[in-house]
Amino acid sequence: MRSRYSAFVLARASYLLETWHPTTRPATLEVDPGTRWFRLDVVRTQAGGPFDDEGTVEFEAHFRDDDGVGSQHEVSRFARVDRRWLYVDGISG
Repeated sequence: MRSRYSAFVLARASYLLETWHPTTRPATLEVDPGTRWFRLDVVRTQAGGPFDDEGTVEFEAHFRDDDGVGSQHEVSRFARVDRRWLYVDGISG
């Protein structure tokens, strides 16, 4: 989760696609260069430990763009594939 947040901060769309589960990954992804991410708050986690194959992370990521300050609140699902955690999907709230 934190590495994907860092990829948003650095506008690294390629890393975001690499860490996206193949069953839900889009063909392309554009990261808005006008959005400046400045804080990640992990609200809670469920599972996702060293012996789990799935896990969830609830987070709030804070940003600034041309419209002002805002945040993205989401509960994200991850799955371990070949010992690597991949983003499956998320529910924004």
